[in-house]
Amino acid sequence: MMDLAWTGWLLLGIAAVVIGISKTAVPGAGTIAVAIFAAVLPARQSTGVILLLLIVADIFAVVMYRRHANWRALLGLAPAVIVGVVVGTAFLAVADDFWVRRVIGVILLGVVAITLIRRRMPPGIDDERPHRVAAATYGTLGGFTTMVANAAGPVMSMYFLAARFPVKEFLGTAAWFFAIVNIAKVPFSVGLGLITMPGLVIDAILVPLVVGGALTGRWIANRIPQRFFEHLVIVFTIAGALYLLIA
Repeated sequence: MMDLAWTGWLLLGIAAVVIGISKTAVPGAGTIAVAIFAAVLPARQSTGVILLLLIVADIFAVVMYRRHANWRALLGLAPAVIVGVVVGTAFLAVADDFWVRRVIGVILLGVVAITLIRRRMPPGIDDERPHRVAAATYGTLGGFTTMVANAAGPVMSMYFLAARFPVKEFLGTAAWFFAIVNIAKVPFSVGLGLITMPGLVIDAILVPLVVGGALTGRWIANRIPQRFFEHLVIVFTIAGALYLLIA
């Protein structure tokens, strides 16, 4: 993993900046970073390398938006997420890279379609507290996709988008959600052999770029209009899903 050409390091550096920005400004963009890491490094091992960088970015996001989280929504998601992580661990133990990417790509496109349909329904159908069925569905899919490919960003972005959270509440709730989930995934990743010493060295080199991206994202978030923010989330989700399907 350390035998990388300069172009490989350049791509990983760009992906590290994207990770920081995705956590503090543009949720869903992180899927691009996941795709880059999977292309430059062995796909399975890349999930362990990127996980620790995501946790670093999560810490910055939590510090920046800790007061804006919707804890009622988070508690409602918890049981389903746990189920999804367990199922994802079992799937990752037996599935190869081809099936991991295709399954997640199909899930993401389905989630986008469902979210867009729900947003076209009369306002009364989407109340302030998302339906329990939606929480169970998105939570399970989020737990599954975050475990097998660190790709739950788009899934949960669609859930928070359907809940019509304002930008800061969206980012604050997402920050706490992923901080808790990603830290909980560490023992599973160690057990599967996804976190290795060479991977830790790569993480140490890329951490400053993640921090720079997170700080840049905070500047962007303070200036981004709500409608443009929502459009970005949807576009990045679709782009990530299509990449996973055709890669």
